[in-house]
Amino acid sequence: MKASPDARYRYTINDVLESSIQDGLILFKEEAKIRAILELLVEIGLGYLKMGQSLTTLSGGEGQRLKLAKELMKKGNKSTLYLLDEPTTGLHPNDVNQLLKLLNRLVDAGNTVICVEHNSQFIKAVDWIIDLGPEGGEAGGQVIAEGTPAEVAKNTNSYTGQYF
Repeated sequence: MKASPDARYRYTINDVLESSIQDGLILFKEEAKIRAILELLVEIGLGYLKMGQSLTTLSGGEGQRLKLAKELMKKGNKSTLYLLDEPTTGLHPNDVNQLLKLLNRLVDAGNTVICVEHNSQFIKAVDWIIDLGPEGGEAGGQVIAEGTPAEVAKNTNSYTGQYF
Protein backbone atom coordinates (compact mmCIF):
# COMPACT_ATOMS: atom_id res chain seq x y z
CA MET A 1 0.00 0.00 0.00
CA LYS A 2 1.22 3.47 -0.78
CA ALA A 3 1.07 6.42 1.56
CA SER A 4 -1.50 9.14 1.00
CA PRO A 5 -0.27 12.55 -0.21
CA ASP A 6 -2.06 14.03 2.82
CA ALA A 7 0.41 13.66 5.70
CA ARG A 8 -2.41 13.07 8.22
CA TYR A 9 -3.32 9.71 6.68
CA ARG A 10 -1.03 6.84 5.80
CA TYR A 11 -3.41 5.10 3.40
CA THR A 12 -6.12 5.99 0.94
CA ILE A 13 -9.68 4.68 1.26
CA ASN A 14 -8.98 2.46 -1.73
CA ASP A 15 -5.89 1.04 0.00
CA VAL A 16 -8.02 0.11 3.01
CA LEU A 17 -10.84 -1.41 0.95
CA GLU A 18 -8.41 -3.50 -1.10
CA SER A 19 -6.52 -4.80 1.96
CA SER A 20 -7.37 -8.12 3.57
CA ILE A 21 -9.02 -8.30 6.96
CA GLN A 22 -5.72 -9.77 8.25
CA ASP A 23 -3.84 -6.70 6.94
CA GLY A 24 -6.53 -4.51 8.48
CA LEU A 25 -5.25 -5.60 11.90
CA ILE A 26 -2.06 -3.68 11.14
CA LEU A 27 -3.85 -0.70 9.64
CA PHE A 28 -6.18 -0.35 12.63
CA LYS A 29 -3.86 -1.50 15.42
CA GLU A 30 -4.58 1.69 17.42
CA GLU A 31 -8.39 1.46 17.01
CA ALA A 32 -9.62 -0.93 19.72
CA LYS A 33 -13.23 -1.29 18.51
CA ILE A 34 -12.26 -1.93 14.89
CA ARG A 35 -9.42 -4.24 15.90
CA ALA A 36 -11.75 -6.38 18.05
CA ILE A 37 -14.05 -6.95 15.08
CA LEU A 38 -11.18 -7.76 12.74
CA GLU A 39 -9.61 -10.15 15.27
CA LEU A 40 -12.89 -12.07 15.51
CA LEU A 41 -13.11 -12.32 11.72
CA VAL A 42 -9.54 -13.62 11.54
CA GLU A 43 -10.24 -16.10 14.35
CA ILE A 44 -13.20 -17.61 12.49
CA GLY A 45 -11.17 -18.01 9.31
CA LEU A 46 -12.24 -14.95 7.31
CA GLY A 47 -8.95 -13.03 7.48
CA TYR A 48 -8.33 -13.53 3.77
CA LEU A 49 -11.44 -11.56 2.71
CA LYS A 50 -10.95 -8.01 1.45
CA MET A 51 -12.14 -5.20 3.69
CA GLY A 52 -14.30 -3.83 0.87
CA GLN A 53 -15.47 -7.16 -0.53
CA SER A 54 -19.09 -7.20 -1.64
CA LEU A 55 -21.37 -9.48 0.36
CA THR A 56 -22.76 -10.90 -2.88
CA THR A 57 -19.36 -12.48 -3.62
CA LEU A 58 -19.23 -14.51 -0.38
CA SER A 59 -19.85 -18.23 -0.30
CA GLY A 60 -22.70 -19.57 1.80
CA GLY A 61 -20.28 -20.61 4.55
CA GLU A 62 -18.54 -17.24 4.58
CA GLY A 63 -21.84 -15.40 4.74
CA GLN A 64 -23.10 -17.64 7.52
CA ARG A 65 -19.96 -17.10 9.62
CA LEU A 66 -20.15 -13.37 9.04
CA LYS A 67 -23.76 -13.26 10.29
CA LEU A 68 -22.90 -15.33 13.36
CA ALA A 69 -19.84 -13.16 14.07
CA LYS A 70 -22.16 -10.15 14.03
CA GLU A 71 -24.25 -11.88 16.68
CA LEU A 72 -21.16 -12.40 18.82
CA MET A 73 -20.35 -8.69 18.65
CA LYS A 74 -23.72 -7.72 20.10
CA LYS A 75 -23.52 -6.35 23.61
CA GLY A 76 -26.04 -7.12 26.29
CA ASN A 77 -26.87 -9.71 28.88
CA LYS A 78 -29.68 -11.48 27.03
CA SER A 79 -29.06 -15.02 25.94
CA THR A 80 -30.36 -16.07 22.56
CA LEU A 81 -31.61 -19.38 21.17
CA TYR A 82 -30.16 -20.11 17.72
CA LEU A 83 -31.91 -22.74 15.59
CA LEU A 84 -29.85 -23.81 12.59
CA ASP A 85 -30.99 -26.20 9.86
CA GLU A 86 -28.13 -28.06 8.18
CA PRO A 87 -25.56 -25.25 8.72
CA THR A 88 -22.74 -27.27 7.13
CA THR A 89 -24.46 -27.82 3.76
CA GLY A 90 -21.95 -27.04 1.01
CA LEU A 91 -19.12 -26.23 3.41
CA HIS A 92 -15.54 -27.42 3.01
CA PRO A 93 -14.30 -29.42 6.04
CA ASN A 94 -12.08 -26.48 7.05
CA ASP A 95 -15.13 -24.20 6.99
CA VAL A 96 -16.98 -26.70 9.19
CA ASN A 97 -14.18 -26.37 11.77
CA GLN A 98 -14.43 -22.58 11.65
CA LEU A 99 -18.21 -22.76 12.04
CA LEU A 100 -17.80 -25.03 15.07
CA LYS A 101 -15.41 -22.52 16.68
CA LEU A 102 -17.92 -19.76 16.13
CA LEU A 103 -20.85 -21.76 17.51
CA ASN A 104 -18.78 -22.70 20.56
CA ARG A 105 -18.12 -19.01 21.18
CA LEU A 106 -21.85 -18.32 21.01
CA VAL A 107 -22.45 -21.05 23.60
CA ASP A 108 -19.58 -19.79 25.78
CA ALA A 109 -21.25 -16.36 25.72
CA GLY A 110 -24.36 -17.88 27.33
CA ASN A 111 -26.42 -18.63 24.24
CA THR A 112 -28.07 -21.92 23.23
CA VAL A 113 -27.48 -23.43 19.79
CA ILE A 114 -29.68 -26.20 18.37
CA CYS A 115 -28.81 -27.67 14.99
CA VAL A 116 -30.47 -30.16 12.69
CA GLU A 117 -27.43 -31.75 11.08
CA HIS A 118 -26.22 -34.88 9.28
CA ASN A 119 -22.52 -34.04 8.95
CA SER A 120 -20.58 -36.54 11.09
CA GLN A 121 -17.61 -34.16 11.51
CA PHE A 122 -20.00 -31.63 13.01
CA ILE A 123 -21.99 -34.13 15.10
CA LYS A 124 -18.84 -35.54 16.72
CA ALA A 125 -18.04 -32.07 18.09
CA VAL A 126 -21.37 -31.25 19.75
CA ASP A 127 -22.26 -31.43 23.44
CA TRP A 128 -25.52 -33.36 23.09
CA ILE A 129 -27.20 -35.41 20.36
CA ILE A 130 -30.85 -36.32 19.93
CA ASP A 131 -30.84 -39.02 17.26
CA LEU A 132 -34.21 -39.38 15.53
CA GLY A 133 -35.21 -42.31 13.37
CA PRO A 134 -35.11 -45.14 12.76
CA GLU A 135 -35.51 -43.92 9.15
CA GLY A 136 -36.72 -40.69 7.57
CA GLY A 137 -40.20 -39.44 6.75
CA GLU A 138 -43.09 -41.55 8.07
CA ALA A 139 -40.63 -44.21 9.24
CA GLY A 140 -38.86 -41.68 11.48
CA GLY A 141 -39.51 -39.23 14.24
CA GLN A 142 -38.78 -41.51 17.19
CA VAL A 143 -35.97 -40.75 19.64
CA ILE A 144 -33.48 -43.56 19.00
CA ALA A 145 -30.65 -42.28 21.17
CA GLU A 146 -29.63 -39.20 23.09
CA GLY A 147 -26.57 -38.12 24.97
CA THR A 148 -23.00 -37.15 24.34
CA PRO A 149 -21.38 -38.37 21.11
CA ALA A 150 -19.62 -41.11 23.13
CA GLU A 151 -22.91 -42.27 24.63
CA VAL A 152 -24.70 -42.29 21.28
CA ALA A 153 -21.81 -44.23 19.74
CA LYS A 154 -22.43 -47.03 22.27
CA ASN A 155 -26.13 -47.27 21.37
CA THR A 156 -26.50 -50.14 18.89
CA ASN A 157 -29.88 -48.79 17.70
CA SER A 158 -28.37 -45.52 16.53
CA TYR A 159 -27.41 -45.20 12.89
CA THR A 160 -25.67 -41.93 13.76
CA GLY A 161 -23.63 -43.58 16.49
CA GLN A 162 -22.16 -46.06 13.97
CA TYR A 163 -20.16 -43.20 12.38
CA PHE A 164 -18.20 -42.28 15.53
